[in-house]
Amino acid sequence: MNMETTAWHALYQTRHAPQEQPPFSRAVLRRIAGFARPHRRRLALFLLLSTASAVLAVATPLLAGRVVDAIVGGAAAGTVGRLAALIAAIAVAEAALGLLTRWLSARIGEDLILRLRTAVFDHVQRMPIAFFTRTRTGALVSRLNNDVIGAQRAFSNTLSSVVGNTVTLLLTLVVMVRLSWQVTLLALVLLPVFLLPARRMGARLARLSREAAAHNAAMGTQMTERFSAPGATLVKLFGRPEEESGEFAVRARRVRDIGVRTAMVQHVFITSLTAVSALALALVYGLGGWFALRGSLDAGAVVSLALLLTRLYAPLTALAGARVEVMGALVSFQRVFEVLDLKPLIEERPGARAVPDGPVPVEFDGVDFAYPSAEKVSLASLEEVAVLDSRGGEQVLHGVSFRAEPGQMVALVGSSGAGKSTIAQLLPRLYDVDGGAVRIGGVDVRDLTFRSLRATLGMVTQDGHLFHESIRANLLFARPDAGEEELWDVLRRARLDRLIASLPDGLDTVVGERGYRLSGGERQRLTIARLLLARPEVVVLDEATAHLDTTSEAAVQEALAEALRGRTSVVIAHRLSTVRAADLILVVEDGRIVERGTHEELLAAGGRYLELHRTQFGGGEGGGAAGEAVSRASEPAGSS
Repeated sequence: MNMETTAWHALYQTRHAPQEQPPFSRAVLRRIAGFARPHRRRLALFLLLSTASAVLAVATPLLAGRVVDAIVGGAAAGTVGRLAALIAAIAVAEAALGLLTRWLSARIGEDLILRLRTAVFDHVQRMPIAFFTRTRTGALVSRLNNDVIGAQRAFSNTLSSVVGNTVTLLLTLVVMVRLSWQVTLLALVLLPVFLLPARRMGARLARLSREAAAHNAAMGTQMTERFSAPGATLVKLFGRPEEESGEFAVRARRVRDIGVRTAMVQHVFITSLTAVSALALALVYGLGGWFALRGSLDAGAVVSLALLLTRLYAPLTALAGARVEVMGALVSFQRVFEVLDLKPLIEERPGARAVPDGPVPVEFDGVDFAYPSAEKVSLASLEEVAVLDSRGGEQVLHGVSFRAEPGQMVALVGSSGAGKSTIAQLLPRLYDVDGGAVRIGGVDVRDLTFRSLRATLGMVTQDGHLFHESIRANLLFARPDAGEEELWDVLRRARLDRLIASLPDGLDTVVGERGYRLSGGERQRLTIARLLLARPEVVVLDEATAHLDTTSEAAVQEALAEALRGRTSVVIAHRLSTVRAADLILVVEDGRIVERGTHEELLAAGGRYLELHRTQFGGGEGGGAAGEAVSRASEPAGSS
């Protein structure tokens, strides 16, 4: 490593110093050791090879000095040739050791990335829905990318750097002192002149780098939000493209200005340190040459001292910044462990059982529920706020009780925010109750295996979310082993087969981000086809037609009738026309069931249901094709 490379390394270390400086924690180190334990043999070999490379790095300058002494002393050509051959052999050995060390470093580092990423990914998948409703996706993805890679550097870079540089430094000091303690002392006296600029300039560059990162992050957020289909639509609807471009340009110009300043600071820094290193080398040659002329030092020793100078400054500079690297690695590890330490609120109990065979009723028995507070499900750093929201824990459901017999449809109606969707989310255990019980097949859902619960229950939400993949992949997400005929069968039953067949790529057509290449009705029918492919015995529909026009609603309702026929179902609906034929209608207000009965019974009761009905229909029955389609769901089951 030459002087300029050393300068760049010192600059990088200080520039990328972490803003957080965590205290020394043995607990964190023990957890790090746990991740490293499977690689202990490779790590031992890695450290051994790094030590061997450090020894060879010191040997070359000594041999170069002997070559000079041999030439000055008039030694035989064979002696010089043997020394040159030995230098060449050491160079080859260094190259081979470097390749092997690099392979070990890459393998250990990449294996660590694999373990950390899969651990975080698997853990995040176990988190409750409340976690995802609060967390910023970009911040979470950063933990899986930037922080995991930062932790990986602790093994692939920092560890070898500390070991190799420590060995090189000790050997170099011993050899230099033996050659000339005076020259060695001079080299050490000049060291602060080399290190101090690195610290000062590095700190300044770190500030510039963080400022640029903040502006880049802001630009990234702006692009992510504005380039999504809903964001782009909003910008166009409000006619703000010019204002958005202006805001983006301001940040981009700021980043440009910081880039120019950074380039100049770096150039001044590197030029200064190169000049300092040249001065140090000149002093070594000057003092060493004076000793050589006086006969107290060999000419070869002067050359060796000059070559060893870089072996002295480089390790000292690297070790001076080792704390920065270690702290950076600890910050990355702690940020990863921070996510892993978030305890999932919903876990499968030991000894959990499958849903019993036979008819599957659904029962809510005195259910009380409050959404969990932020401190139980989230982190301030993942929400990108200074302090977590202290709100939460207020009860939103109060003693909710009802039962849906096998094959029956139970409808939930009421005002927005009354608690209907909350009730629906308790069935698939997106949340757990605080009091009472939710039962499927007579068994508390908390005592069921996740696999059995997911196989028994299917849910269609008002969003109708699809992945940015093909129609085939979105369908197979429900049942990966489904055949081609089964896919076309569920598309036919969802009234989508003709549309898909007309597309150039058919089932392999990519639907776009969140399915935006399809209309709202088409997207919703595709989610219904996915549910049909899963063949659940219990179906939950949460405002599945809330955002559709009348034509799309009628098509979706026909598909829903197919999905509900013969199945136990819980249907949340804003439009009362869609639930007239329900076996039981529950009116929910303020987290309580205030009325229950059939459509005719509730109208006759003259309560809240009648108010809702009059608001929508002005006293008429309403309904139309959409209502009639769902009414057919209550007919005897056909093939499903």
